Amino acid sequence: MVDDERWKARFRAARVSLPRWARDAPHRSTYRSNATGTWEIYSWDRETDARRQVTERPNGTWMGGVDPSGEWIWWFADTDGDEFGVWRRVPFGADVKDGRDPKDGSVPAVPELGPSYPAGLALGRDGLAVVGRTTEEGNTVHLCRPGAAPEVLYHHAEDAHVAALSRDESLIAIGHSEHGDSRHLALRVLRPDGSAVADLWDGQGKGLYASGFAPVPGDARLLVNHERRGREELLIWDPVAGTEREIVLDLPGEIGAEWYPDGSALLISHSYEARDELFRYDLADGALTRIETPRGVIGGAAVRPDGTVEFSWSSAAEPPVIRSTAGGVVLTPPGPPAPASVPVEDVWVDGPGGRIHALVSRPEGGAAPYPAVFDVHGGPTAQDEDSFVPSAAAWVDHGFAVVRVNYRGSTGYGSEWRDAIEGRVGLTELEDIKAVRDWAVGTGLADPSRLVLTGGSWGGFLTLLGIGTQPDDWTVAVASVPVADYVAAYEDEMEGLQAFDRSLFGGSPDDVPDRYRESSPITYVERVKAPVLILAGENDPRCPIRQIDNYLGRLAELGRPHEMYRYDAGHGSLVVEERITQMTAEMDFARKHLGMS
Repeated sequence: MVDDERWKARFRAARVSLPRWARDAPHRSTYRSNATGTWEIYSWDRETDARRQVTERPNGTWMGGVDPSGEWIWWFADTDGDEFGVWRRVPFGADVKDGRDPKDGSVPAVPELGPSYPAGLALGRDGLAVVGRTTEEGNTVHLCRPGAAPEVLYHHAEDAHVAALSRDESLIAIGHSEHGDSRHLALRVLRPDGSAVADLWDGQGKGLYASGFAPVPGDARLLVNHERRGREELLIWDPVAGTEREIVLDLPGEIGAEWYPDGSALLISHSYEARDELFRYDLADGALTRIETPRGVIGGAAVRPDGTVEFSWSSAAEPPVIRSTAGGVVLTPPGPPAPASVPVEDVWVDGPGGRIHALVSRPEGGAAPYPAVFDVHGGPTAQDEDSFVPSAAAWVDHGFAVVRVNYRGSTGYGSEWRDAIEGRVGLTELEDIKAVRDWAVGTGLADPSRLVLTGGSWGGFLTLLGIGTQPDDWTVAVASVPVADYVAAYEDEMEGLQAFDRSLFGGSPDDVPDRYRESSPITYVERVKAPVLILAGENDPRCPIRQIDNYLGRLAELGRPHEMYRYDAGHGSLVVEERITQMTAEMDFARKHLGMS
């Protein structure tokens, strides 16, 4: 008998994100939490331990942080999850009931700037802000000084974003795709007057991503991720001096980093085979020192002014916790912790493009072959990891084996693996998913008559494409916020994703219509045999509702069994009870059509 309260408790358990603090007032931090049942922004004064809920909105708030002075908290206000809105700000210590807005005390951060999709934000100490915006007119970067009208520093039709602001506020780094490929960005550093200092581009198919300027006044060094040798690595670029220093580490997998507060060392995050570890790298002598963390995934890490490291950690079996190298838990959310789940097993399967890494979770009861859920991750530039996932744990509680595949297109396995899907979108990923599916059936792990293909966003797209191109391999399909009709999705989606799609397909639907047709689930809808459940947000700018309605209309015309769950939000929900409702609908649908109700 399944304990419904156990799986729901994993969703309801209060969680907190890694706190981020004001650079010049490090006792003042902000973090996200779902303690009220909706993800919102919170402030935390470490000197007094005072914590305050900063935002309170029906569909939650995800983007926010504190400025370097610690005086102001900025957060992004969209409408019901549509991701289109404006930045607002509120004094750090303001009482939520006594501000200029009757609900949260906030005011528009830059009143002169209208709504847009956010494209980066960098804040200075004395009210200076560099704001990135995306609209139908293209991408702009604005320099916003207190008491002055915003100045346009940069404008281009192709995708761009604010990447970093130097400590002395004399340099601004932007990532851009003027060369036409938003999946592999170039960098430009500007002065506050808009003049260019220097450009850095590694050429076609090799992206550059800025992590931040050195946290020292007058220091022009910019920490950059590059992929010159086929994987993410590090370099330090000084655009003023015109110098580069590559950081070459004898570690497999992919490397990220951020600065230590004095600029003398880097905090290295090392990702390899779905797990993470941390190191300190001293720039003077190149010494690399491992920082002890448990086996699992580091959701984020940062160095405090005293040199201690705070990090968010979880594993598939154990829920997230915020820890410090000084010892102990940094920030504990209220209420009971989430119930534990089962650990994952690593599986490597030979596929058409090389060895495929998959993560398998087995139910504690029952015997193989199990009914199996192939839970396909979104992105596609993402990966499944050994981290705590309440939805995967819920399937396991209900007797399913859960298989998660890091197909070609996933991050974490090098540039070639990530980019292998370009020009043959969706079909390449499904070759890898099928290879793991056949392994699971062939080894007796999975019952071939009870296979659920599911996923959200890109995973939802692959779910619908999979049941059309591989109709005999899947028993039930559950697709959340999917791409269902790729041409209609392109027409309606946010501008940044149109640029992403052009990079992925090699052009727009007008440029390469055959590629979009071959990769669109609606092309294969007549071949669908599995019953289909689709969950979608009415205000989703990434996978808009019209193209989903197109697909559902064709299913109805063909008499295929299907159900639809609509909710009034965007690309997913930040409301805990809504997520439980959706999870219930997904599992009930699958169990009904597998004869398990």
